[in-house]
Amino acid sequence: MNATERKPIEEIIQSLEGAETVFILGCKGCPIGCDTGGQPWVDELTGALEGAGKSVSGEALVDMICNKAVVGIKLGRAVLQLKQADAILVGSCGVGVQATGNIVARRAVPAMDTVCMGDYQGLFPSAERCAECGECMIAYTGGLCPITLCAKSLVNGTCGGTQDDGSCEVSPERPCGWQLIFERLEKLGRLEDLMRYAAAKDYRNRDITDANRRTIRWALEVSQEEEKEAEPIEK
Repeated sequence: MNATERKPIEEIIQSLEGAETVFILGCKGCPIGCDTGGQPWVDELTGALEGAGKSVSGEALVDMICNKAVVGIKLGRAVLQLKQADAILVGSCGVGVQATGNIVARRAVPAMDTVCMGDYQGLFPSAERCAECGECMIAYTGGLCPITLCAKSLVNGTCGGTQDDGSCEVSPERPCGWQLIFERLEKLGRLEDLMRYAAAKDYRNRDITDANRRTIRWALEVSQEEEKEAEPIEK
């Protein structure tokens, strides 16, 4: 399970700057377990967005947003509502936000921060990854995570070692994460987001908080790991 916390509504409204109409996509997987998502969350967020002068073109709840096949099928039934939207506000972990941005030609904006639970991935082995940094910034990077896509986890653009073909200096077989971000922002008409300064990450957020260590979620994860490491019982 990827644990999430709701972003403050003020931060969400700021990240939706320039988007007059929004489609809300919620995950019924991990956020339900964390009590951060579900229909009550969608209803509350709809009211907050409309109170801020924005229109909500539609909403959808998907069992696991990290499963791109399910998301594609679900959103395929809401094409008209999506076409009306300037951005998709995604209530999920960072994996789900990136998965959404990779299958829909719309801005994918996170409504939640993903907090560290020991680097556990969601149910589906998506190509997308989340660093569980506790302060998701991908609203300004085209719905792509620079922490996991960039070999150096840079948050303000590419390093000086990017190759002429757009490959990474550290791992030439992979594309430069910031090259991918540039291309995505160019496609979305949001290159101005590259001018936004991102403060250095507080990597203390990568540690599991005491509050999370006291949750039933963490107890279950620990018990599962202990079971895996236990010596087999001789028959």
